[in-house]
Amino acid sequence: MTIALTGISHHTSPLALRERLAFPEARLPNALHAIKKRLDDGGAVILSTCNRVEVYTRAERPAEELHAVSRAFLSEWHDVPVDLFRAALYELSGAESAAHLFRVACSLDSMVVGEAQVLGQVQDAFLAAQAAQATDKILNALFQRALKVAKDVRTQTNIGSGKVSVPSVAVDLATQVFGDLGTKTVMVVGSGETGQLTLKTLIARGVGRVLVVNRNVERARKLAERFRGEPIGFDRLCESLALADIAISSTAAEEPILGPADFQRALRERNQEPMFVIDIAVPRDIDPAVNDLDNVYLYDLDALQQVADQNLEARRAEMATCMAMVDRQVDQFMRWRKGLRAEPAIVSMANELHAIRERELDKTLHALPDLTGKQREEVEYLTKRIVNTILQRPMTQLKREVTEDDPGRVLSLIKRLFGLKEDF
Repeated sequence: MTIALTGISHHTSPLALRERLAFPEARLPNALHAIKKRLDDGGAVILSTCNRVEVYTRAERPAEELHAVSRAFLSEWHDVPVDLFRAALYELSGAESAAHLFRVACSLDSMVVGEAQVLGQVQDAFLAAQAAQATDKILNALFQRALKVAKDVRTQTNIGSGKVSVPSVAVDLATQVFGDLGTKTVMVVGSGETGQLTLKTLIARGVGRVLVVNRNVERARKLAERFRGEPIGFDRLCESLALADIAISSTAAEEPILGPADFQRALRERNQEPMFVIDIAVPRDIDPAVNDLDNVYLYDLDALQQVADQNLEARRAEMATCMAMVDRQVDQFMRWRKGLRAEPAIVSMANELHAIRERELDKTLHALPDLTGKQREEVEYLTKRIVNTILQRPMTQLKREVTEDDPGRVLSLIKRLFGLKEDF
């Protein structure tokens, strides 16, 4: 019952290679059917994200054979020679493949530790494989346990607390200042990438109104259309500043474009209502002296990055706890999987004892012809209960012995003790 993993990730390969081996969502069902055909009675799950492409397989074959199947499948499906991605591959099997999946689902292997998106991606990959009828009992159990441990890690540790990107940190801080953003106005000055990402995040949080300021009027208009905002000429920046509850500045100016006097004037027009200012420009757009004003909360790129780094360090401090949880779940899963080796022996043993029960029951009922139908049912139920009670302890102990001891020796002993004919 080999479980094997063949994959590449951001740890081992550049984005250009991952793009060539990625599986678009629309083509994933066909890909799952294709890999399933190569595995006969086995199963497969394909996890494809921007940061990783991983093929999980399970079949009654050696691990190296399953890795070879996955390599050939990736190469032929994408028309990419194996030699172009072999060096970037990692190939794991057994407990190592289970541990890797659990770490991925828990976001312990992510580019940003603790990010929540990957759990949904693992779940979607599993559901897609189930929908394509590409999984089997073992893979179902593996992925169900991966999802469970990931949820336990997120609820029982602080691995996901605190934002770790500049845009998300900025928006979290804005929410701390204002609470509900639905009635607030954000002004974005310039067209820097980080500023636009921050604006997108604010819009996703439901900010009410968007103002776009740019030296190029046409650029301001296009950005305003993109973000459903209102364009404002750069010459109106100072007079419009009072409208902004949140101001994001990311221009290419060589000197500050706004100083304390500009914000003092804006605060008077706002009746001293607070302003949250995000200066993501390098060099800075906002004079640092603005931070000395009451009711102005100014964060530059260094300050935001410091908060992000602190949050990331706090997450990393949880890694040991999370890894211990993963290790426990891997151990439980592997014990369960090894215990499956006892199932044929258990079924054979139960069949043998129930066959004996039925023969002896027939003799007894033949010797007691005066029993009513109800009494015959009671006698039959009694014999079943006795046999099942006798079997319960040996079956439980057999599963334990098969996982902890030499399975061949234990199963051979059971076969001799009960006179079983099947090979296990």
